[in-house]
Amino acid sequence: MVKVTLNGTVLAESDNTKIVEGNYYFPPDAVNTAALSPSNTHTTCPWKGVASYYDATIGGKTVVNDVAWYYPETKEKANDIKGYVAFYKNKVNFEE
Repeated sequence: MVKVTLNGTVLAESDNTKIVEGNYYFPPDAVNTAALSPSNTHTTCPWKGVASYYDATIGGKTVVNDVAWYYPETKEKANDIKGYVAFYKNKVNFEE
């Protein structure tokens, strides 16, 4: 089980994460979307595609910008993480 928390709030928790390039990707149903809000940030990975980002929003306030990212659409080699959410290790707490 891998669990991600921030300020005592669980952001994600799952036994079914996928590790890509050293990052845990959580299935969409394991992510607490009530604590996340869409960010305007987008980046491009040459083999995964265009990533979208989330801000951590707890108690109606944004507490961490661009805390997580996901690929709403992926290139073929990354299809197994389409829609999965990864968190920056230096912005949240991980429990493995």
